[in-house]
Amino acid sequence: MASSKSYRAPVLADVAKAAGVSVPTVSRVLNGTKNVAPELAQRVHAAVKELGYRPNSAARSLRLSQPNLISIIAEATTSSYGYANTLSGVETAAQRAGMSVSITIVSSDEDESVMRAVDLALSQPIGGAIVLEFRQAGIKASRALPASLPVVAAGGESERKDGSLAALIDEAAGGRQVTEYLLRQGHRTVHHISGPTGGKVSGRTEGWRAALQDAGAEVPTVMHSEWDALSGYRWGERIAGRDDVTAVFCGNDEIALGVMRALADRGLDVPRDVSVAGFDGQPLVSLWRPSLTTVEQDFEDLGARAFELLSQQLQGKTDLQSSVVKPQLVVRESTAPPRR
Repeated sequence: MASSKSYRAPVLADVAKAAGVSVPTVSRVLNGTKNVAPELAQRVHAAVKELGYRPNSAARSLRLSQPNLISIIAEATTSSYGYANTLSGVETAAQRAGMSVSITIVSSDEDESVMRAVDLALSQPIGGAIVLEFRQAGIKASRALPASLPVVAAGGESERKDGSLAALIDEAAGGRQVTEYLLRQGHRTVHHISGPTGGKVSGRTEGWRAALQDAGAEVPTVMHSEWDALSGYRWGERIAGRDDVTAVFCGNDEIALGVMRALADRGLDVPRDVSVAGFDGQPLVSLWRPSLTTVEQDFEDLGARAFELLSQQLQGKTDLQSSVVKPQLVVRESTAPPRR
């Protein structure tokens, strides 16, 4: 996958041409198998840097045998619910297919960090890669991978505008579902606490906004939060002092739990005073009191679908289509009609 369909990863012949030497000379410089004149070696290294050439372990693996190793490229937040369960879905599906998985972490969305992760992934004899594109770092990693490498993205969109292959969860549809439900309950509008977008458009927020606009309801200013419960608690403290907030849609379940705790600590009842809904479908939210209404995403299925698409690519299948699934609204005790 690359930022342009015309992109072609540089090969040894490109380096040789740029350096003005033969392909065997480039190979000897990079492998260190024989001594090469310092001036020639310097030209080769300069050409490698200029072209961004990387030894393609994936290509070697494909030439030598059927690849049995794939790389998962993900951000450093792999312990979070969505990331962890998507990884689990990929690993389980790969194990059943007799393949192994390596995980490469992108520590930030800075270019140096992204390229370091991509270089590390490509240094292994992988047949292909699955990139978790929940945030900007994953998106950048996808664009940095060579076009010759089979790649599948996994993320929260409804379609891929660039035509690249992906397994997706339609977060916008989920944001719309929960907002429309709260409006049907009689709330005049729905306030929204969004998680950090990291430079990526939030489908959850898009769906929320579209539902309000279609209903002719007021679109309140988005409240921006981190993904953790403590950040949600702080927003809950502010909401507790407002009379205009009767329903809140939170960017994830952890934010929602923090909001509910803050409201309870200030003597407000959920859902009688304020309805609260989350997003993700973490298992423990069904045991909270009150149990949390949420939009449930099947992340393990997302990982399995991503692996299946990659597996089909490795088998040489063409004309593959991205896989898109809508999340499901699960109504529980934390939402109700507003008090009249």
